[in-house]
Amino acid sequence: MAATDGTVRRILFLRVTLPSADPAYVRSVVQATAPFYGLLGGTSVRLLRNVDDPAQFIQEIAYETPEALEISRQRIAGDLRIQSFLQAWRSILGGAVQLEVWEELTAET
Repeated sequence: MAATDGTVRRILFLRVTLPSADPAYVRSVVQATAPFYGLLGGTSVRLLRNVDDPAQFIQEIAYETPEALEISRQRIAGDLRIQSFLQAWRSILGGAVQLEVWEELTAET
């Protein structure tokens, strides 16, 4: 949904499977990467773990971005800051990271 100020809200999901990861360690990694969220315009961050498969984690980052940037999001995916962030996740956590960007469709209250 587009805001009236020319921004759009997006939700970024980083999915990773870490068979031997301690949840406290994953939390500490998420906290250590918190300064990066400011670059994305991050407004909220959550860390989720799959109840049925505790090795699966999802980091959810809700952010707002100018519509002009969203239009060229594919180019932004090649941004060195984004690539550095993903590489840090991969090297620190030792797992493949999947990245998905979603749009919220529920009406705001």
